[in-house]
Amino acid sequence: MIVKVKQKATQESIDRLLLHLKESGFDIHPSIGQNTTLYGVIGDTAKFDANSLMAFECVENVVRIQSPYKQVSRSIQPENSTIDVSGVVFGGNEIVMIAGPCAIESREQLERIAAQVKSTGARMLRGGAFKPRTSPYSYQGMGEEGLQLLQEMGKKYQMPVVSELVDANDLPLFEQYVDMIQVGARNMQNFALLKELGKSSKPILLKRGFSNTIEEWLMSAEYIFAGGNPNIVLCERGIRTFEKATRSTLDVSSVPVVKAASHLPVIVDPSHAAGKWDLVEPLALAGLAAGADGLIIEVHDEPEQAMSDGAQSLKFDKFESTMQKSRLIAKALNRSM
Repeated sequence: MIVKVKQKATQESIDRLLLHLKESGFDIHPSIGQNTTLYGVIGDTAKFDANSLMAFECVENVVRIQSPYKQVSRSIQPENSTIDVSGVVFGGNEIVMIAGPCAIESREQLERIAAQVKSTGARMLRGGAFKPRTSPYSYQGMGEEGLQLLQEMGKKYQMPVVSELVDANDLPLFEQYVDMIQVGARNMQNFALLKELGKSSKPILLKRGFSNTIEEWLMSAEYIFAGGNPNIVLCERGIRTFEKATRSTLDVSSVPVVKAASHLPVIVDPSHAAGKWDLVEPLALAGLAAGADGLIIEVHDEPEQAMSDGAQSLKFDKFESTMQKSRLIAKALNRSM
């Protein structure tokens, strides 16, 4: 970390800064020029709030050299992590397809979709039981009954299941019924929830918030990892920009950027990024070409009648087409799917 002090800073104010840094356990290396004074701060600054130094009146700027996230950083672990979700492995050679409805609506609906996505090649089944909706009048999900149905269909069709946790109070239910717990975009910085998930033995699917930077996303992963749970898969689901042609803007560049910065697996959610079913396939293929370790796609047999996100859900024939083309991308990358 490098601290630049103001040109007209008093020696007294600088001494207070240096004392604070030394008391925090750092070594100080000064570099004093004719017009610029810099202090190199040597030590483990990963857990130190560099922005707090701006409270000192002598400080003009602080530049962090070491990343604020430590345990999820590739500099700490150069090799890729592989995350095992009940036999399905993320981060290895295989590209993993997760598919299913946005929201679980009934046993019949979930079984029709589960049977189809399984036969088409999906490795995991997704389904929302507790739905965080923008409007309080929108469908909120089936709750625990939905989780029970998801577990039932997962066992019947031999697919691990993933669902989104909204409230930390429901964590015991998710521990009981699902193989992987999803943290949605709205909860990416719900730090109390992340701390509880750090105590969980379940793998976590951590979606990027729609207004969050890559560093903030990785810091959220650090919360879970630091709490004792290293089983994290990251999910790019699009970010909010000025563009209105799509629901969100899929940040394809985040895939190689994150894979260079972190050892954790990264998958892509083209459904939420697109917001439109006809854009899901090209965005899915783009994500795979960029190096994603998997996809999570919403599928519905009657999207026109869906209780949640029907406009971005693929019908069975379109999902099959997407799987076929995805396998071609995987083959070109010397990966399996």
